[in-house]
Amino acid sequence: MAKKASDNLKYYHNPNGPTIGTVSRRVIEKDGLTFKDIDGTGEVTAVNDWRLSPAERAAAYVKTLTTDEKIAQLFISDWRMGPACPAAGHTVIPDESGVLDDAEFNGKTIFGEQHLPGTTTLIKEWFNRHLILRASPSPADMADWLNQLHAVAEECEHFVPVQAASNSRNENGEVVFGMNDASGVFATWPGTLGIAAAVLGEDGDTALIDKFADCIRREWAACGLRKGYMYMADCVSDPRWQRTFGTFGEDPELIEKIFERLIPGIQGGPDGVTKDGVSMTVKHFPGGGARENGFDPHYAAGQWNVYATEGSLQIYHIPTFRPAVKYHAASIMPYYSKPAAAKSAPQTDCEGSALRMDPYGFAYNKVFIDGILRGQMGFDGYINSDTGITHNMSWGVEALDVPERIGFAVTQSGVDLISGLFDNAEGREAYARAANGYYDTHPVPEGFKKEDLVLTDESLDRAVSRTLAELFQQGMFENPYADPKHAEEVVANEDDWKEAALVHRESVVLLKNQDRTLPLTTDKLSGAKVYAEAFAKDAEKGAAATKALREMIARFEIHLTDDPAEADYAILMVSPSSGAYFSATPGYLELDICEDKTVHDVGADGKPLPSTHTETTLAGAKRIPAIAAAVHAHGGRVIANINFPLAWMVGNVEPYADALTAGFDTYPSATLDVLFGRFEPVGRLPITLPRNDAVLAVNADGVCASPNDVPGYAKDQYMDPALKDENGKAYAYRDAAGNYYELRFGLRY
Repeated sequence: MAKKASDNLKYYHNPNGPTIGTVSRRVIEKDGLTFKDIDGTGEVTAVNDWRLSPAERAAAYVKTLTTDEKIAQLFISDWRMGPACPAAGHTVIPDESGVLDDAEFNGKTIFGEQHLPGTTTLIKEWFNRHLILRASPSPADMADWLNQLHAVAEECEHFVPVQAASNSRNENGEVVFGMNDASGVFATWPGTLGIAAAVLGEDGDTALIDKFADCIRREWAACGLRKGYMYMADCVSDPRWQRTFGTFGEDPELIEKIFERLIPGIQGGPDGVTKDGVSMTVKHFPGGGARENGFDPHYAAGQWNVYATEGSLQIYHIPTFRPAVKYHAASIMPYYSKPAAAKSAPQTDCEGSALRMDPYGFAYNKVFIDGILRGQMGFDGYINSDTGITHNMSWGVEALDVPERIGFAVTQSGVDLISGLFDNAEGREAYARAANGYYDTHPVPEGFKKEDLVLTDESLDRAVSRTLAELFQQGMFENPYADPKHAEEVVANEDDWKEAALVHRESVVLLKNQDRTLPLTTDKLSGAKVYAEAFAKDAEKGAAATKALREMIARFEIHLTDDPAEADYAILMVSPSSGAYFSATPGYLELDICEDKTVHDVGADGKPLPSTHTETTLAGAKRIPAIAAAVHAHGGRVIANINFPLAWMVGNVEPYADALTAGFDTYPSATLDVLFGRFEPVGRLPITLPRNDAVLAVNADGVCASPNDVPGYAKDQYMDPALKDENGKAYAYRDAAGNYYELRFGLRY
C-alpha cells in the first residue's frame, strides 16, 4: 500500500441508507443497494446487511470470527502514532504509506513489559482492534492515521474497523502563563472542576454542558476519533484523592445533572451512540472518591474503597452513574480498588438489601458489576476495565496468574474489554485451560473455582458481541473514514473556541473582596504601581511563570514594579501541586499550601508514624506574608488567585490577601480579565475547602476526623462537636469576613 488511505478511498451512497466507504474491501450490489463485504463471504449475510440491528449483526459475526480473532478483541492498549507524532525515545519505521509506525517495541512501561510488533503486523496478524491514543497530533494527522489503520484492517479476511480510544482532550490540563489561549489541538475549556464552577454560577443551569458536549462530538467525530475514556462521574468525598481535578466536584446531584446532558450530547442522542456520535466510557464505577485518607489504587496502599458511613455508597456515590444507564453510555469503567468490608459501615445494594462486599477489585467484582450495575441498575453497554488490572493493579486476585485474571474478569464478573497490554497469548491460554486438563495437574488457587478462571466460548462471544455492536451502531463497519481537511475545518471553528474562552472566565470564583479591592479598574490603576509574581511547586517554574505573567500584565499598560514595598497592588498567582498518580507520598497527600512543612510519615498499614519528613506544595509560600506586609505597610492591596486541582487548605494565603479568587486550570488571561474588571465573576465552588489540619487529622487507628466517604458539604454532621464553631460548622474554611469556603460559595462584584 504505497499511498495513503484517502488516496484510494471510494464511496457508495445508498438511498435512505448508509454511505459505504472502502479502500480495498469488496462491495456487493443487491436490490439497488450497496453492502460492504465485511465477513468475506461475498454475500449479503446477516453480518453484511446494514438493515439489521447492531445486536443482530454482532451476534452473527462472533459465529464467523475465529477464536484467535475474538480473543484479540478482549484487549486495548496504548499505541504509538508514527512519523506525524513520534514518541519520545522511539525510532519510527514508517510503513509503505508513510503514516503508520512498523517498528517493533521491546521494553518496560508502567503497566508491564511489552514485546510488540509493528502496526501492520498488530492489525493484520495479531488482529487487535482496540487502541489507546495518547499522542496529540493535528486533526488532519489524526484522521490520516486512523484512516490508514482502517485501510490495513480492510485487507484482512474478516474486516473489523479499529476503535481508537482517548482520554478527554477538550480541557486545559495545566496553568501556563504566557501561553496562547488557543494553543490546544481541540477547543480547550477549563478543567472539569472549572466547568462545574461555571454551571453552579448559572444556578445549576446545565445549558453550557450542551455546548461543551456538542463541541466534543463534532471535533472528535470529524477526526475519526470515536471513543472517549471520559468523563469521571466520581463524587469527591476524600479531598486528598489526587484525581479530584478530573471530576465535576463533590455534589452528586450536580454531577448527575451534568451527565444527564453530557452523555446524550457527546454520543449523539438519548438512546446510545449514533453514527455521528462519540462513544463514552464513564468512569469509575462505583465511584473512586471513597478513598482511605487519600491513598490511590494506582499503588498498593490505596487498594481499598472504605465506606465508613452507613449508607454512603447509595447516598453519595452510586447516583452519579444513573445517567450512564439511562442514556445508554457505550461503556462503563470500574475502578481498580476493592471494597473494604472490615472498615466499612453497613451498605445496601440498589434494592435496599444488605450489600456483600467481596474483597476483589471492582473489575473482578461480580456483586458490583454483574449484580448492581447490570442486574439492578440495568446497564446494557459493555465493561471496559481500567488500565493495568491484569499485571499491576490486580487487587484481590494477586494469587491468580495473568490467564486466570483474564478468565476471572471476563467469565466471572462480566468484563468485556481489558485495558493494559495486548495479552493475546495469555488470553489464548485462559481459553485453552477450559478444555486441556490444565487443572488436573495444577491446583486451583484457594478461594476460587476452576470454571471462573477460564475463558469459555460463551463468555468470549458475549464480550466480543458487545464491543462489535458498538462499532455496528456507530456505522464504522460501513464507513469508518474521516476527511482530514474537514477535520481541520471543524476544529478551527472560532465559535467553539469563543465558547470555551467564555467558560474559562465563568469558572473564576471570587472568594474574598475586602473593601471592594476588585475589580482593578482603570481609575484604580491610574498612577499605581503593580507587583506581580507567580508561584509553583518548583521554584524555577515559578520564576519562568512570573516573567510571563509580568509580560501579560504589561499589555494592560500597567506600571509594574519589582519591589513590593513600593507597590499599590500585588497580584500573586498561586499554583500549588501535591502527589502523583502512581506513587504514594511518604505521608498523607498534603493539602496545605506550604513550604518545608514538617509532617508525619505513614506506615505500610496506612497509619501515622512518629517519624517525620518535610513537604512543599508551593515554593516560596513562606514569602507570601512578607510580600503582603510590604504592600500593606503603605496602604497597598494584595490580590491572590489560587489554582485548585485539589481542595487546598488556604490558611497560608487567604489572611494575607485583600482579594482572593479561585481557578480550576483556568487560563491566566481569563483570570486577569476578572481581576481587571473585563468580566464579572460568576463561578461558585464545586468543592468544599477544608479548614485546617485538624479536620483531616488521622488518628492512631487510621481513622480521619472527617469521614472519607462523605462529600465536604455533608461532613459536619458526622464530625466531633468539639471541632465545630458557634454555627455548628467544623469542616469548611472560614475567612476573616466570616464566609465559609464551601460548596456553591462565590461572591460577586
